[in-house]
Amino acid sequence: MLEPSDFQPDLLYLFVSVGVQDTQQEKIITVVSEGVIQSPEFPRTYPRNKAIVWRLIAIEEDRRIQLTFDERFGLEEPEDNICKYDFVEIEEPLDGTILGRWCGTKPATGKQISKGNQIRIRFVSDEYFPSEPGFCIYYSLLPLTFPEPQSPSLHPPSMQTIDMLDDVVSYFNTLEEVIKYLEPDRWQLDMEDLHKSTWHVVGKSFIHHRKSRVVDLNLLKEEVRLFSCTPRNYSVSLREELKRTDTIFWPSCLLVKRCGGNCACCAHSCYDCQCTATKVTKKYHEVLQLRPKNGGKGWQKSMTDVPLEHHEECDCVCSSSSSSSPDG
Repeated sequence: MLEPSDFQPDLLYLFVSVGVQDTQQEKIITVVSEGVIQSPEFPRTYPRNKAIVWRLIAIEEDRRIQLTFDERFGLEEPEDNICKYDFVEIEEPLDGTILGRWCGTKPATGKQISKGNQIRIRFVSDEYFPSEPGFCIYYSLLPLTFPEPQSPSLHPPSMQTIDMLDDVVSYFNTLEEVIKYLEPDRWQLDMEDLHKSTWHVVGKSFIHHRKSRVVDLNLLKEEVRLFSCTPRNYSVSLREELKRTDTIFWPSCLLVKRCGGNCACCAHSCYDCQCTATKVTKKYHEVLQLRPKNGGKGWQKSMTDVPLEHHEECDCVCSSSSSSSPDG
């Protein structure tokens, strides 16, 4: 990788002369999918005296851009192993770092990835000795990524909205990952506090016997992932189900039994048959609850029981408006 200090004085002059800071010479490309940047006339000989700059900008600020060179590559040869005359260059706009400059017959190996949602490509040719085929660079968007639980996010939890944080928390696979992300400095203490058998935490569940068993939250999360799309099993959002938009739950979705599907075996006289619950029970599920502290600094964390309706028996019921035949 070349740093600005690596350039000789004549190279620095060339670097400035191609209009790096002149946005009027940039071609702005909004990246929403895959695409191609290539030298004029590729794969034939490119023209002389060209200075072209492309700035690629991902439409979403949290996406990064990936560049890959085509194997067909040919620009004017370097002098003293330095690309002085004809070259293609990739720059990181965030800090002006030159990720690389290439010429001759050897394109970049591997993939070039932006640090943010922008990256700049610059092509320069002088008035002598153009070559072929030039260059071709394929660009694409990297998939959305979530912050690792062991390291702080670019936007720490305290700077995120509750909806943004809800999306991030739902991505994690274990209770430990959630706590590590929220409280990286004291997550072990929080884990110990959550599992203390204090009376106010376990009282409701064990006094009323409304929970069939003590659930491992990590196992519960895995069960939701495996079975939420199977017949008669549904995953429900706790925030929506309980109408608690001021609270984050983990797991954010739980598995419940709800009636669903069509009713193909209703009586022929029924024209509007619906699958309806005939036996409904309320079950309590132990989850992690997160609520903002007063003043907006930090989170109140507790293990709590949330009641959810489960449909145990279903039946096809003819609606009252269509219970009789047209002749009736």
